[in-house]
Amino acid sequence: MKKKIKKDHFPLQVIDIIFIVVGSFIAAVSFNVFLLPNLIVSGGVSGISTILHRLFEWDPSLVQFAFNIPLLALCFIALGKEAGFKTILGSLILPGFIGMLSSLEPWTMNPLLAALFGGITTGIGLGLVFKAKASTGGTSIIAQVIHVYLKLPLGTSVALIDGLVILAALIAFDGEIVMFSIISLFVISRTIDMIQVGFNRSKNVMVISEAASEIKTAIYQNINRGVTNLSITGGYGNHAKEMLMCVVDEQEFTYLRETILEVDPDAFVVVMSASEVWGKGFTLAKDSTTENL
Repeated sequence: MKKKIKKDHFPLQVIDIIFIVVGSFIAAVSFNVFLLPNLIVSGGVSGISTILHRLFEWDPSLVQFAFNIPLLALCFIALGKEAGFKTILGSLILPGFIGMLSSLEPWTMNPLLAALFGGITTGIGLGLVFKAKASTGGTSIIAQVIHVYLKLPLGTSVALIDGLVILAALIAFDGEIVMFSIISLFVISRTIDMIQVGFNRSKNVMVISEAASEIKTAIYQNINRGVTNLSITGGYGNHAKEMLMCVVDEQEFTYLRETILEVDPDAFVVVMSASEVWGKGFTLAKDSTTENL
């Protein structure tokens, strides 16, 4: 109860503020040195501000401030007070950084390079902000609402909303610019998802074998990874069986496969990707991985 009261009174933790400020700064730099000079419409309010800057020479930072006001109200209503406070911070900081850094010279005038590197840096910036469960305002608020209520991946939600903005870019730009913008949008969405789930990739390996005990012992000895025993029933003969589950880093998978096949070449093995793993040997200190999970 004490922790909950503390959180309600102080919705912005120090680490959240750091993520929001750093992420907004990175996104602002990317906008000024990659996207705006090359007319890359990366979606969102920043993309709208690029279109309006091209058509009417309106200041992008002021346009973003103006669009964020009604969307902030939506954030408070749909995402709650805590997300609303965090979004206010991002909504003020990002346009502010864009205005402060508007004098930066373009780092490239090659549209393809701008789409790729602008997409990566913008995705990193937005990913850090989203990691704090916050937003930079604009249509990213709508993307977060879709993510929460429709359960779509956050990167997919961003791509859906921002795709509509890119289609609107056809009013101001030719088809080639729009195609570069689509490339940038794809890179942004993939980068956001990568920031959200982390860079470490793992494999979840399921093993059914008559030599399950020997395989488990070999995994302990050779790889020093934990193994979970799962009781299953075979579908053909309804016989009770034992299945092993083991999660390993990608670089360990080949060694694990050789260990399994060396014990039982006829083992039935299913391998699945695991983008995020919590627990001993992964996010915690690898000091007790030889214990059964």
